[in-house]
Amino acid sequence: MTVAAKSSSPPARKRPFWTMERRDSLAGYLFIAPQMIGITVFVLIPLGLVFWYSLHEWNVLAQTFRFQGLANYQTLLSDPGLPQVLAATGIFSVGLVIFNMSLALLLAVLLDQKLKGIAVYRTLFFSPVVVSLVAWTIVWGFLLQNNGGINALLATFGIEGPNWLRHPTTAMISVIVVQVFKNVGLNMVLFLAALQGVPRELYEAARVDGTPVFKQFTRITLPMISPTVLLTSIITIVGSLQVFAQIAVLTQGGPGMSTTVLVYYLYQQAFQFHKFGYGATLSILLFVIVAVLTFIQWQMRRKLVFYEN
Repeated sequence: MTVAAKSSSPPARKRPFWTMERRDSLAGYLFIAPQMIGITVFVLIPLGLVFWYSLHEWNVLAQTFRFQGLANYQTLLSDPGLPQVLAATGIFSVGLVIFNMSLALLLAVLLDQKLKGIAVYRTLFFSPVVVSLVAWTIVWGFLLQNNGGINALLATFGIEGPNWLRHPTTAMISVIVVQVFKNVGLNMVLFLAALQGVPRELYEAARVDGTPVFKQFTRITLPMISPTVLLTSIITIVGSLQVFAQIAVLTQGGPGMSTTVLVYYLYQQAFQFHKFGYGATLSILLFVIVAVLTFIQWQMRRKLVFYEN
C-alpha cells in the first residue's frame, strides 16, 4: 500500500528559472547599467590609466614612455614649488568657500521675502551661472587691468586703484572674487529652495515667544537647511580645488607663483613642460585631497546635519 502510494504521487515540479525575484533583480541591474558603464568608462578606467602613467616617464616630444616605478612620487615629495602651490590652493579654496557660501546664504534669505518683482532679482543674481566661463573671465580681466573699468570707477572718487592682477595679494583676491560672483547664484538657488521648505509655523511660534530674529536664524533656519549646507559645502570645496580657466586667463599663475593652484600647476608640468608622468602624479595627489576632504565632511554630517542627530 505504501509502495503504491509512493509510486502514484506526482513528480516534484521543477522551479522555473525566471522567478519574480530574478526578474526584479534583472530590472534593477538594467536600470543602473548606464550609470555603471559611465562610471567605469569615464571614471574608473581613466583613474587606473592615470595611476599607470604616474609610474612612467612619458615625454611626448621625444616619444619616450619608460617605466620608472615610484620615481615621480619621490619627485613629488622633494618638489620645492609644491608647498607654495598647496598654500595658494588652500588660500583660494578657503576664501572661495567662505565668501561664496556666506554671500549665497545672505542672498537666499533676502530673496526669500514675498516682495513685488522678487523674481527679477532672483534671475539677475543667477544669470552669471549660465554665462560662458571663459567669456566671464575675459570681461573681468579687462575690468581688473591697471587702466580698466574698476580703477576708472575708483578714480572718479579720487582713489588710485592698484594693479589688481600684478600684485600677489590683490591677484589672489581678484581671482576669488571673480569665481564667487560667477557661481554664487547656484548655491543661492539651493539655499533658496531649502528655505522655502522650512515650515512657517516654526517662525510664527518663535515670534509669539518673542525670539529675536537672529536667534530664529540660528535656532530654526540653519538647523532646518543643514542638509543643503552640507551639500553646497561639498560642491563648493570640490569645485574650488578644480579651478583652472580663471587662473589661466587672468593671472597665468602669477605674479610669481602666488596664484598657481594645484590644477594649474598640473597643467604646467604636463602640457608646458611635457612631464606627463609627473603631471599624472599631481593628478593622483589632487584626487586624494578631494577624496579625503569629502570623506571628512561626510563623516561630520552627524554633528552638522540636524536630521542626522
